[in-house]
Amino acid sequence: RPNRPVPACPSYSSKRMSERPQKRSLSLHGHRTSVSLETPFWVEFRKIAEARAVPINTLAAQIDDARGDIGLASAIRLFVLNVLKDQSKWPE
Repeated sequence: RPNRPVPACPSYSSKRMSERPQKRSLSLHGHRTSVSLETPFWVEFRKIAEARAVPINTLAAQIDDARGDIGLASAIRLFVLNVLKDQSKWPE
């Protein structure tokens, strides 16, 4: 598959692209934990939970249960990316 240039994304400034992750509190199966996520991922994660009418802690617990040996923050980022790809029908 040939490499294609990535189009500029006007909704993300260079400031937002260099944003550091922030700690976010979650409760997984009754245990408090935190994940470090960038604001755009956290916002989309919350939107997905709301659209599915699922509490964010329940969605996070489902991702945690299925994540295998990767970190929870990475699993959430991949989950958000896959949901957004499915919604936009981006080519793989």
